[in-house]
Amino acid sequence: MQDLFAGIDIGASATKAVLINSKKDVVGFSVLPSGINLKIARDTVFKNASKDLEPVNIKGLVTTGFGRKISELKDKTKTEISCHAKGCFHNFPIACTIVDIGGQDTKIIRLNSEGKIIGFKMNRKCAAGTGTFLEEIARRMDVPLDKIDSLARNSKKKIKLNSFCTVFSSTEILTRIREGESKEDMINGAFEAVVQRVLEMDPLNGDVVMTGGVVAYNKIVVEILEKQLGKKIHVPPRPQFTGALGAALYALDM
Repeated sequence: MQDLFAGIDIGASATKAVLINSKKDVVGFSVLPSGINLKIARDTVFKNASKDLEPVNIKGLVTTGFGRKISELKDKTKTEISCHAKGCFHNFPIACTIVDIGGQDTKIIRLNSEGKIIGFKMNRKCAAGTGTFLEEIARRMDVPLDKIDSLARNSKKKIKLNSFCTVFSSTEILTRIREGESKEDMINGAFEAVVQRVLEMDPLNGDVVMTGGVVAYNKIVVEILEKQLGKKIHVPPRPQFTGALGAALYALDM
């Protein structure tokens, strides 16, 4: 029987689980839409992450994210800021600025060379610049969400959206397509808008690490930001699981 440590990141859009062993190796992971029943999402991703590893002995469990407060009394919880910081520093043990673009919010977290959080900002005012923004754009344009990255790469002209508001932007995009602009150019413009919102949040000095579901499924976001900053950006092996990994590492340390 394996002794393992679990981290579960219950986000507003997706719930992620990571299992690690005592050597801090990731041995199992899973992700599902959070849906309306967060407890079911939590239990299901945990089951899926461990189904090929049984029998296992979970020696520690930490939950984080938007829905961490649903945890049972026996569970430990940590904030998503702490867990993203720990997960990032595990992959990149350097002073850095973390940019996490999730389904409902964007976080910028600053770490020193010891992995200590020295500052952070979060964008919670609206969906602009998040995964929800891109989902709405794709929905309004009748484009599968998993195709928007490849479509944007076929863009021939750089277009700047006049509005960052999700509702107004989607309306603007449809109007401009009717006026002759291509879907490819408008989708690329939406990605450019996401990056612009990040740049407006805080200066991205020094080494930059990008995480989150948007980064996991849309590498073009990283490439656009690299061009804007004029430097290479670090991306962990599983960017969407960074918070869950950090939670699992906390479970190991406890």
